[in-house]
Amino acid sequence: MSEEQFEDRERVETVRLTHQTGMNVEGDLYALVGGKEFFVKLTKKFYEGVALDPILKPMYPEEDLGPAQERLQLFLEQYWGGPTTYQEQRGHPRLRMRHMPYKINPAARSAWLTHMKAALDAQGLPELYHAQLWAYLDRAATAMLNTMED
Repeated sequence: MSEEQFEDRERVETVRLTHQTGMNVEGDLYALVGGKEFFVKLTKKFYEGVALDPILKPMYPEEDLGPAQERLQLFLEQYWGGPTTYQEQRGHPRLRMRHMPYKINPAARSAWLTHMKAALDAQGLPELYHAQLWAYLDRAATAMLNTMED
């Protein structure tokens, strides 16, 4: 079909994607969602759910979940294009290795995703950004599975 035959050609906006060194084509999600403030709010809301969860709370050695909240916040900030503070403080993420001591079964995965979805939904992001974050979080939760036993 030629451009002349395309009936909606006057309503279609041309999009030109460019790629600059160090940037994703879709943009810097860290900045687009609000930077540090967004990730602080996201992880705070997430750990409010974790604190009350009978499956997840026992996996956190600190009575105060603040250190865990900060680690997740820094990791997510770095993953999405923010500062490299996580790696500077803790080295390579090695997520599977760090989670191996804990029984991460389908029930734990489901509980983690339940609290993370509630936290993400509470942020009021545009649908595209929400979908990008959620797709990663869902894949990451699945990657952490280390047993199928109850």
